[in-house]
Amino acid sequence: MKIVIVDDHPIVREGLIAALERREGLEIAGAFGSAEEAIAALAHTKPDVVLLDLELPGMSGVDAVSRIRGQAEVVVLTAYASDEQIDAALRAGARGYLLKGSSIDEIDHAIRAAARGGTWLDPRIAARVVALSTTPRLSPREREVLRLVAAGRTNKEIATELHIAERTVKFHVTSLFDKLGAENRAQAVAVASERGLV
Repeated sequence: MKIVIVDDHPIVREGLIAALERREGLEIAGAFGSAEEAIAALAHTKPDVVLLDLELPGMSGVDAVSRIRGQAEVVVLTAYASDEQIDAALRAGARGYLLKGSSIDEIDHAIRAAARGGTWLDPRIAARVVALSTTPRLSPREREVLRLVAAGRTNKEIATELHIAERTVKFHVTSLFDKLGAENRAQAVAVASERGLV
């Protein structure tokens, strides 16, 4: 199984090479400091899995995931784990998401799972993915309305503050109730607060 490592820190690349080369059935096909270098070399390295940092000079790691997919599976190995980065990387097609500090066994498992077409997530990331999947997606306008509802504003006051019609506010409030599974404003605010939306 051929692996390409992409990380802009030489010591990280060297450490991963040394650790993964000792693993049975794994072969390091290349190690690069940028996504551009790795993508340019895909044709001759022909990896099964690319182990990719998200924070790279030049092209972002998330953009790199999209570019690499179709030629190899991608496992993210990064120090960064904001909800936005996790969501973006997985939507772009990453098969795994690990945090730096993961054991070599976890990295090995993630690589092998990805090569088989499976998924491997750091347990801390898995918990966040579950939370993300159960959190409703609100539009920017719905978030503004929700913030003002939470502040106790009436529909008329919200309409005035946002410079929109009162009937538009009512539409957004109804949409919020639907997305949050709430029957009234107090319940909507309580659910939104529980899910970290306000």
